[in-house]
Amino acid sequence: MRFSPGLLDEIRARLPLSEVVARRVSWDRRKTQVARGDFWACCPFHQEKTPSFHVDDRRGRYKCFGCGASGDHFRFLTETEGLSFPEAVERLAEQSGVPLPAPDPRAAERAEMRASLADVCEMAARYFQAELTTSGGEAARAYVTRRRLKPETVREFRIGFAPNGRDGLKRHLLGKGVDEAAMVEAGLLIRPDDGRASYDRFRNRLIIPIQDDRGRVVAFGGRTLDPDGQPKYLNSPETPLFHKGTMVFNFHRAREPAYRLGQALVVEGYMDAIALWQAGFTHVVASLGTAFTEEQVGRLWRLAPEPVICFDGDAAGVAAAHRAVDRILPVLRSGHSFGFVFLPDGKDPDDLVAEGGAAAVSAQLDRAMPLIDVLWSREVESARIDTPERKAALEKSLDDLVRSIADERVKRGYQLDIRLRLSNLFYRQARAMRDQAGPGGASGGKRAGRAGGAPDAPPSLSRAEAPAGPLFGSERTLCGLCLKYPELLERYVERISLAGISDALHARFRDELCRIATELQDVPVSSFFETLDERFYQILSEVLEGEERGARGGRLQPRFQDLMQRLPILRHDPPADFIEDLFCHYLDTLEIRGLEQELEAELDALGEAVDEEAWQRFRAQSQDLARRREECARDEQDLADRGRVLRNARPATAVAAMTAQSGQGH
Repeated sequence: MRFSPGLLDEIRARLPLSEVVARRVSWDRRKTQVARGDFWACCPFHQEKTPSFHVDDRRGRYKCFGCGASGDHFRFLTETEGLSFPEAVERLAEQSGVPLPAPDPRAAERAEMRASLADVCEMAARYFQAELTTSGGEAARAYVTRRRLKPETVREFRIGFAPNGRDGLKRHLLGKGVDEAAMVEAGLLIRPDDGRASYDRFRNRLIIPIQDDRGRVVAFGGRTLDPDGQPKYLNSPETPLFHKGTMVFNFHRAREPAYRLGQALVVEGYMDAIALWQAGFTHVVASLGTAFTEEQVGRLWRLAPEPVICFDGDAAGVAAAHRAVDRILPVLRSGHSFGFVFLPDGKDPDDLVAEGGAAAVSAQLDRAMPLIDVLWSREVESARIDTPERKAALEKSLDDLVRSIADERVKRGYQLDIRLRLSNLFYRQARAMRDQAGPGGASGGKRAGRAGGAPDAPPSLSRAEAPAGPLFGSERTLCGLCLKYPELLERYVERISLAGISDALHARFRDELCRIATELQDVPVSSFFETLDERFYQILSEVLEGEERGARGGRLQPRFQDLMQRLPILRHDPPADFIEDLFCHYLDTLEIRGLEQELEAELDALGEAVDEEAWQRFRAQSQDLARRREECARDEQDLADRGRVLRNARPATAVAAMTAQSGQGH
């Protein structure tokens, strides 16, 4: 249904925005001025200690001055509760007492037809549920037992059984007065083209109802009970109610848990989703076995900004992940992505639960790979880079993929990240070939030209020992953060390039990093990687040269290990605003040190003859330095407080959260 601007304005006028938002926040009494319609609170979209989230009732708008989130009544509900826009309008219209207009006759007719078909599907679901309890459903009940599904899970998901007869459901619904044409339209019957009588689509199958966002049964999935039956899983066809390209199984149950946990888990099949839901992972959904579509990606982002997709670790699972990457890349946007988990070969989520409980699943989810790592692994693992042409081909392949990203900020971040990885990869390969060639200059073989092989990697460059300087750790950490979060490097490249860095290795690394982000941004990596100072790779190798986790799920050394040791808070997956504040704090620390050195130099230059102008200049510099120190100290305390909150909060995959939910009758 399309809603007129006048209708939306009337809802906004009748219902103060503060009433809508108040269900999610607590107003700050010191800053809020109710009489003026001016409300302040800590932001519901990111963690913060000082209220920066503002609601203006007069304008009907909210804005967070910390993370930038903004919108109106409807946007707030779609962002916080995962509602679609029409659902948000309907809910707020009911709360405000604004009647919704009657749909046009054609729309009303279509809605009536869909409602009628939903009634038919509901009747079919009840039939299947009843059949599960009969003597004919013994094999289906045995399968349910083998899958370790509890009675309460069977009831919650309304699992049923389709008998093996040709027309059991058809006769049942005819007896209830349902028209045969409606059964065909709902996808319950198959009508042969040769004029023979229609027959039940689902026969001798365990039946799982597929429900829409409102919990209505709109389709069915059937798992064959015949060991030789094909296909193993059968879904309803496309109908006016059911569109595979937009549907996500279990969405209506997962919506609230996903919002509460800040995470969503995506599996390939509905039986996997049911098993994980029973184990306590109530934020799980399934893709119904279809390739990801843009509509499904958007729906998953309504659940959480970075859902984790769980694939089998075999060749088919890796291929499915690669297809998903290609579908997701063009629609990536700031703050939204996906993580990827590859299960051990031959294991599905139900196996993990059976062998190790929820903890075994959580352990796998904790190893989720970012989308960019899956993309990199796919393109690099089989690439040969032993000639300039092959290096250029790999770089072009990656560049073409990244250019498909529509969001400019995300695209630039990916481009810079890929260029840094390519620089290190090409340098390692060239160094390995030189080492294998030896003094005589003859290559020891072609293996050094293979991009992904561990035997071809040269020994790690020598690591610098920490000197006595007090800011060595801050400088090294800032270098690591620039690599892990290239979007911050690009955003603050000017400040980074001017920051005072005392360690020569760090300073040279910083200079080369800023060159890549600015003057070399349009130059092919294959043309400049050998011109970079070798000391640049000394730090780059700490981050990128260790063995990376392969796409097939092998447990290898994670990237950024050194940075994680310096900043353990990163293991708790802090939000983007925390990372940026932390990044700026390290920059502030270096800038303050630079001010201190300038002040010391100024004091030495003054000597004994101090005139009034020089003294006033020195005094102003001292005051500015004192102010910066105070601000930096406050920021450090604020980051420490926020860090404690992050450490104490269990992640979305935490066993405690799952077992607590499973203990509530799940």
